[in-house]
Amino acid sequence: MKKIALHWQILIGMVAGVLFALLMTQFYWGKSLITDWIKPFGTIFINSLKLIAVPLILASLIKGVSDLKDITKLSRMGGRTFVLYIITTVVAVSLGLVLVNIIKPGESISEKTRTELVANYGGTTSKFKEEAVKQNETGPLQALIDIVPSNIINASGDNKNMLQVIFFAILFGVGLILIKEEQSKPVKDFFDGFNEVILKLIDIIMLAAPIGVFALLAALVVESPSLDLFKALGWYAFTVVLGLSTMILIYNLIVFIFTKKKPNFFMKGISPAQLLAFSTSSSAATLPVTMERVTEHLGVDEEVSSFVLPIGATINMDGTSLYQSVAAVFIAQAFGMDLTLGTQLGIIATATLASIGSAAVPGAGMVMLVIVLAQAGIPEAGLALIFAVDRPLDMCRTTVNVTSDAAVCMLVAKSIDKLHDVEVKDEN
Repeated sequence: MKKIALHWQILIGMVAGVLFALLMTQFYWGKSLITDWIKPFGTIFINSLKLIAVPLILASLIKGVSDLKDITKLSRMGGRTFVLYIITTVVAVSLGLVLVNIIKPGESISEKTRTELVANYGGTTSKFKEEAVKQNETGPLQALIDIVPSNIINASGDNKNMLQVIFFAILFGVGLILIKEEQSKPVKDFFDGFNEVILKLIDIIMLAAPIGVFALLAALVVESPSLDLFKALGWYAFTVVLGLSTMILIYNLIVFIFTKKKPNFFMKGISPAQLLAFSTSSSAATLPVTMERVTEHLGVDEEVSSFVLPIGATINMDGTSLYQSVAAVFIAQAFGMDLTLGTQLGIIATATLASIGSAAVPGAGMVMLVIVLAQAGIPEAGLALIFAVDRPLDMCRTTVNVTSDAAVCMLVAKSIDKLHDVEVKDEN
């Protein structure tokens, strides 16, 4: 019997999780059953992916940088990667602003619904405001300071410090390039083997992916707010999803134009990572799978993927930036504010920078949104208006983040002749 492809297994797990949760909500004990006995398996699955995120970045980046054997290669690849990430982010923010100004979802929010949402979620949004205030109180170069860790062991202990881990890994890899080959070879051999072990661990963990996403989706359904609130925010959610879907079409078009790879090749190759991103809402947790799919199924040389993807999972948040631009204008519309062109251009700049500094974990975009709102002079209390549907939209925008990383990785590989012809595999 032919083995079911991984992306179909994950999709079946997602659908089964939703249907099971809807069935359980018909019983008074259903929610507690899922919360106490099903959700923990989803948490374990996410934790297992996060467990190998830091070792993967260390091993893959050190290996990738040291394999370049030439500092000029590193600067060339790094420059192209950063420029492409910035371009796609600006496109995403701009697209979001265009759609939200055309559809005007905020005008469909009634005063009664606005009051209800603020009352229900005002307490929850306060924690995001506090975190945003802390970030605003820092100096202009604090982001640069935060990149350099004072202790790599401490930095490796928190997935929010991915930029610090990346900085150390790149610096370590550069050091290996600069010393004599006979001295660097034992260290390189160690990280080569270490990297292979991590990749094998990914294969093992992904065997549990259908069960993990089943648990995650079941928990999401039973913990969601009432359907009435979702209906009130339908136009807002539609605008965000339309923008995110359009970005995926743009990625497919760009990949086709510059690499001559057909959209079905690209989407089939990256789909398991997309589905996992949708389930976990974490680019960092999805990174191991993204790297495996891009390297093994899209034909990107490991030298490129091990450098481009870890950086992308940390600074390239196209879906997050698009959502921030739509959410900011939506809240302004809901409060009857008329944003000037200058203010909306400011949103583009702030959302782009905020997405770069956004941690690759669930909910981080909400914190950065507070900064975007403050810059545009939009009432921060409006954060409560979108909190009800933030979780499912977070899942969608993380999917776009991962897709963007894969597309940019293919472009960078093509530009330096490191993109190979491969056949899309149906297994795993």
